Amino acid sequence: MINLGMEPRPPASEKAEKALSFISRGWREVRDSAGADLQLMRARARSFKSLADRELENFLNSAAPFSSSSEVSLPELDFVKRIQPKISEFRLAHSSPDFSRKVLEKWSPRPRICIDLSAIRDAIVSEVDDSGELSDFGRDGLRRRRRRVRLREREGEREQGKEWEPIRMLKMRLKEFEKKSQSIEIFGGFKSIDFMEKMKLSLKSINKEHEGTKDVPPLDVTELLAYLVRQSGPLFDQLGLKRDICDKIVETLCSRRRDQLMSHSLSAQDMSLLGNDNIHDELDCRIASVLQSTGHNYEGGFWADFVKRDTDDSKRHVAIVTTASLPWMTGTAVNPLFRAAYLAKSAKQNVTLLVPWLCKSDQELVYPNSLTFSSPEEQETYIRNWVEERVGFKADFKISFYPGKFAKERRSIIPAGDTTQFISPHEADIAILEEPEHLNWYHHGIRWTDKFNHVIGVVHTNYLEYIKREKFGAFQAFLVKHINNWVTRAYCHKVLRLSSATQDLPKSVICNVHGVNPKFLKIGEKIAAEREGGQQAFSKGAYFLGKMVWAKGYSELIDLLAKHKNDLKGFKLDVYGNGEDSQEIQSTARKLELNLNFLRGRDHADDSLHGYKVFVNPSVSDVLCTATAEALAMGKFVICADHPSNEFFRAFPNCLTYKTSEDFVARMEEALSNEPQPLTPEQRYTLSWEAATQRFLETSELEKVLFNNNGESTTQNNTRKMKKSASMPGLSDVLDGGLAFAHYCLTGNEFLRLCTGAIPGTRDYNKQHSLDLHLLPPQVQNPVYGW
Repeated sequence: MINLGMEPRPPASEKAEKALSFISRGWREVRDSAGADLQLMRARARSFKSLADRELENFLNSAAPFSSSSEVSLPELDFVKRIQPKISEFRLAHSSPDFSRKVLEKWSPRPRICIDLSAIRDAIVSEVDDSGELSDFGRDGLRRRRRRVRLREREGEREQGKEWEPIRMLKMRLKEFEKKSQSIEIFGGFKSIDFMEKMKLSLKSINKEHEGTKDVPPLDVTELLAYLVRQSGPLFDQLGLKRDICDKIVETLCSRRRDQLMSHSLSAQDMSLLGNDNIHDELDCRIASVLQSTGHNYEGGFWADFVKRDTDDSKRHVAIVTTASLPWMTGTAVNPLFRAAYLAKSAKQNVTLLVPWLCKSDQELVYPNSLTFSSPEEQETYIRNWVEERVGFKADFKISFYPGKFAKERRSIIPAGDTTQFISPHEADIAILEEPEHLNWYHHGIRWTDKFNHVIGVVHTNYLEYIKREKFGAFQAFLVKHINNWVTRAYCHKVLRLSSATQDLPKSVICNVHGVNPKFLKIGEKIAAEREGGQQAFSKGAYFLGKMVWAKGYSELIDLLAKHKNDLKGFKLDVYGNGEDSQEIQSTARKLELNLNFLRGRDHADDSLHGYKVFVNPSVSDVLCTATAEALAMGKFVICADHPSNEFFRAFPNCLTYKTSEDFVARMEEALSNEPQPLTPEQRYTLSWEAATQRFLETSELEKVLFNNNGESTTQNNTRKMKKSASMPGLSDVLDGGLAFAHYCLTGNEFLRLCTGAIPGTRDYNKQHSLDLHLLPPQVQNPVYGW
């Protein structure tokens, strides 16, 4: 019989054998896995043994220093000494080879596998039905057996974890003991060197300071109002209010909370230092304590003084402010520079020279020979080298810059912004304003006499004489005269006029406080020595030197020579100078056929000028001609007009003055036919800057300010205290304050400034000035608020 598409069914015995072989194979896999787990546990036990050996060794090594140290006496050391023998025994037992075997035999998990394969075979065979298929019960039984095997394995792992727990506890205790021993060693060493005591004191002091500053209460409304009233003193001075009224307001505001505030902010020792009547000092201490509690530290204003300087309060501070700077060779650039050098030479006071800084475009218009500077530091180096080369010693004074703009019509530099802000508060002691009327024409800022203890003005230029030569000059001179009186009265304590050629200003005296460059005195000594040796010192005739503008004496010179052209036949005059009127002056001289030889301007100390015997200066617009003093110092004849500007030079025998044009011709013939007399030592000293500085100290009353009656130097702090304790201001002081306030209001209006001839935009400095001088941008320094 053929069975189509059907395979013969295997007998039941074959199925049972296959099932048994499958179970046997699965069970072998379970046994192999259990053996691998047992080997892994043994390997972990061996690694733990080696780790325990190392930790025990470290523990014993760390415990050894404690047993031998005699400096540290702690309770834990006694415990270490007691357990050290037991530790040694434990170490010997632990290092024996039987230790690990016993531990593994005791703590390692033991396999408990008892399988009766015959019973399994019978159960499987009995559960096979007649059809030769396994019943569901048989499959479920196999699954239950596998689950029981897995449960036994998990119980074995849990038993293994329980058996290893003592080892873990021992390991943890050993580590804790080791850390504790190390901390004992460290802090024991600290105790031996008294480090802990010092640290505790430091922590206490820090905590004390924190507690002291934490309890400082903030300023209340009355204190802020009192401080505002006191800081508004300059405004009240301008309004004419008495200082005592402000002091009473401050005292009234502070008296109510005085005891409470002082108990919070000052200690008993500090309370004893302050008088009960000085409420201002108490308010200062109160504000200082609040600022200290907030960590505030004031470093100064916005001026270009990035490097913080240590000031010496034992010295006074003198700030010299001028309207011009080298390389512009004008009197207001040269003379203040020498004054700063010789005031600083005595080393009795600190000196700062404040000069204008011009932008590159203005430098090209002002400085000769197309000389420009890219930074204030570069120009400062040029100025120092120039003055040190002429005075022969190190110029130990500070040079600072303020923004300035060049006015082409007036040929002068106008300050831009508040010039007083470029002198720091700790240097605001004594101010010397070279050309005070010029500096304050359009000054819109702090009043000089409010910021400085003593303000001195030195008048250099006869502006009225220059203005009279312009269109509508008489009317302009009338206005400028009263404006000069106004600003010098409002901003100066004392005014020095170099000669009576200037207008009579309030608080002014006449004294020549200018000297001669030491280089010219040395030239004069050299020429005198040559003459004594029989040599011909002067091989040339007459010359004139000055800036080529009509107001510098060129109009007077051409008039004299043109009027007496026939009387001065054969007379030739060399003229040295540069200027904006040079072309017109030369053209006029050629038209009049005058015997003038025009040469390029040069330094008066140049070697080419030493051989001239006669210096001609017919100018009547100068206040005190520097070139005249230099010519006298070199031992030359000087022919000048009988004018107040030359009054100082009349005492010198080589100075020949004239009143009329005929006298000019006679003086010229006398000088050309004779030899000048050598200067005496007294005359040389009179021309020197040492004598000029001494005259300045005496006439300006600066000597009284700098020194007391015993000749001892006074400090800036003492002067400020004396100034505060001065008596009530008189009517004149109140009037001066009112004039200063009115001037401040007028110069704050741009329209009024332009109407009086100011340069547009000079009330504040511009962006280029802020970049060159490293100042705050104009919009930040003077913001414009809008809605």
